Amino acid sequence: MNNVVSRNIQRIRTERKLSLGELARRAGVSKQTLSKIEQGLGNPTIGTLEEVARALSVRISGLLTEWGSPVLMRRKDAAQWSSNPQGQTRELDRIYGSGYVRTQLLAVVEPLGRVRGTYLSAGALHQVYVIEGRADIRYGTETVQLSVGDFLRFPADVDHAFGAPDGKALLHITTTSPHVAQFASEG
Repeated sequence: MNNVVSRNIQRIRTERKLSLGELARRAGVSKQTLSKIEQGLGNPTIGTLEEVARALSVRISGLLTEWGSPVLMRRKDAAQWSSNPQGQTRELDRIYGSGYVRTQLLAVVEPLGRVRGTYLSAGALHQVYVIEGRADIRYGTETVQLSVGDFLRFPADVDHAFGAPDGKALLHITTTSPHVAQFASEG
């Protein structure tokens, strides 16, 4: 449960463009306490979580419930295929909700170090499938390398970039963006 709470507090605080110190001040808790909660190290009381939720203008359930989708990686060698009347199918991912969906092919020709990162709207996700080559993908502070047949889903509302360590990679990318921000203020 601590990981869910820490992810939600960080995500909402970032969406609200609040510093750690400002949120701590508004919630009436120390910056050190809030920092430990965000790192998943603290053991906050219900009262502390209520104050943090109030300071973020969300219900406490918004801190305790998993929102969005965590990172998901599926390697080619672990793929499971199912029989289908037309042949074999491999499910990559399922995402529920309403919003915009964009599907595209991305031909990457630059190494990751030369590529500037991007951000999309709050709650956006990228689902990436490698068709050709190898791809380095950076999201937030994580970097992974994918090969042909590998799949990765990650939050696109953090700094992220795509690179081709061998000079060429072809990626199939589906991007989902909610119609509205995930966390609306209490009215």
